[in-house]
Amino acid sequence: MSSAHSSLAALTLGAIGVVYGDIGTSVLYAVKEVFGSGHVPFTPDNVFGILSIFFWTLTVIVSLKYVTLVLRADNAGEGGLVAMLALASQSVRDKPRLRKVLLLVGIFGTCLFYGDGVITPAISVLSAVEGLEVVSPAFKSAVIPLTLVILFGLFAVQKRGTAGIGKFFGPITLVWFASIAVLGLVHIADNPSILWALSPHHALRFIISQPLVTFIILGAVVLCVTGGEALYADMGHFGRKPIRLAWFSIVMPALTLNYFGQGALLLQNPEAVKNPFYMMAPDWALLPLVGLATMATVIASQALISGAFSVTKQVIQLGYLPRLQINHTSIRDTGQIYIPFVNWGLFIAIVLAVVLFKSSSNLASAYGIAVTLDMLITTVLTFFVIRFGWGYPLSLCLAATGFFFVVDLAFFSSNLMKLLEGGWFPLLIGGAIFILMQTWKDGRNLLNDKLRADALDLKSFLEAVFVSPPVRVEGTAVFLTGTPGTVPNALLHNLKHNKVLHQNNLFVTLQSHEVPWVRIDERLTIEALGHNCWQVTLNYGFKNDPDVPGSLRALQAHGCDVDPMTTSYFLSRDTVVPTFGDGMSFWREKLFAQMHRNASAAADFLKLPNNAVVELGSKIEI
Repeated sequence: MSSAHSSLAALTLGAIGVVYGDIGTSVLYAVKEVFGSGHVPFTPDNVFGILSIFFWTLTVIVSLKYVTLVLRADNAGEGGLVAMLALASQSVRDKPRLRKVLLLVGIFGTCLFYGDGVITPAISVLSAVEGLEVVSPAFKSAVIPLTLVILFGLFAVQKRGTAGIGKFFGPITLVWFASIAVLGLVHIADNPSILWALSPHHALRFIISQPLVTFIILGAVVLCVTGGEALYADMGHFGRKPIRLAWFSIVMPALTLNYFGQGALLLQNPEAVKNPFYMMAPDWALLPLVGLATMATVIASQALISGAFSVTKQVIQLGYLPRLQINHTSIRDTGQIYIPFVNWGLFIAIVLAVVLFKSSSNLASAYGIAVTLDMLITTVLTFFVIRFGWGYPLSLCLAATGFFFVVDLAFFSSNLMKLLEGGWFPLLIGGAIFILMQTWKDGRNLLNDKLRADALDLKSFLEAVFVSPPVRVEGTAVFLTGTPGTVPNALLHNLKHNKVLHQNNLFVTLQSHEVPWVRIDERLTIEALGHNCWQVTLNYGFKNDPDVPGSLRALQAHGCDVDPMTTSYFLSRDTVVPTFGDGMSFWREKLFAQMHRNASAAADFLKLPNNAVVELGSKIEI
């Protein structure tokens, strides 16, 4: 086998483990929730109709929308809602009002991801452990405690990273897909006529004859496409081809076989509707199947947790959240990170979800609103990317995205009916995070406006200083400033209190761009200000790791040698004082001041050496 083929095989196996764990475990609860809702009369025709709807939902939403269309919209090879948002906002850069609206919509969609990140691990692990109730009703009281223990173990190991166990994700999930395919095949062999449900006319007949029932059950049908967004979000890790290959060769055939096997079982034994997935298995295989399902749901949850870390890092880079402590768990893979605050915040929210809803059926009511609204937002952003970014004709863009918009809107509208039953829970989480993000973004803008209004022009200031220059001391001073061309507060304080100026002075500004990566050769721009002073701008994408000392090493080529042994980094540590005025409402200003105070140290975030950092503080009213 050539290296190219072996690499493709390895990436495809990895994609099966990481990308498809979530959608692969939906067989545990999707059929059960549709027939258990009480809205669908149990008849053979309805079984055929529902299975046909399942198959064509997978085909339209996953195969056509995500695998065929959305995967094409990559941002320098990266996918996910943040990457799509960056693409869409860049494509309408000449339309500032539209761009502002798209940013709001996209950021809200990103916030909903956290709501999904709470519900999905809860419903997945809980539905797997509920298989014990099929083994024996005596296990019912142990389901919730065991679920919480498994989830605690999952979150506790996050700080160690997934490098060690990640290599088992693909093989275990492959065994899972093989197992559910075999389970389905066994029951399809007993009743091969169930395969007629592949024909779309069964779905159309069900929809036409029972339009209201169809609309109501779409809220449960959407469970079969849980994790569809992960296809796009993980494109940067695996690439378009392995994700497509894994879907069409392994995942979709296995899911289809299992769903149709559940349908064949229900035709023979309507009582199996209580838990059709586990009742497909012979008694001797039940406990091993519960164990395998639990491992598969843990892997699916792991992918979502890793996604939450990645998304958080990206929105910090884009300026929508304060700096948080980010630990790298792998020397080789910079994408493997651990954010303690996000990890334990998610865990607490998931424990609340499990304790509050108590069963996977109740959680199914909470699931759907967040994910269908995200699907809708992805479709809207895709339209702007292909229309304004790629320049396709309007009619083609409307045709390509309009159909998916109608489908997504139907699913979202159906899920709105579950708002009071539990749909409020992920919306509450997403809404709270949205308020935090917008407060931070607006607060930073207010703070920067205030700093700019009070700031002195750097070039003019240096000219005045060097008319009667202070004492120059050996070494290099690096002054971090948010606004290029203005005098950093740290410089003013240094001159006022220490009355000296270093031999070399760098005024460094970090710029985050709406692209995933900025190449090393595009990382740095420099402007000489005279008297051994330079204005430096460091450019980073939203997936780059800021590393100021590492980036400044490139200055040697410009005649400025930044020696680590003689370089000091001066930071302005501003204390925000909220005031009544024309800015944000007072409670939001107080919230911003609290977030600003609790942000992790800039020195750690920027990888500055701890023994070379000088912080000089000041109070700023906004």
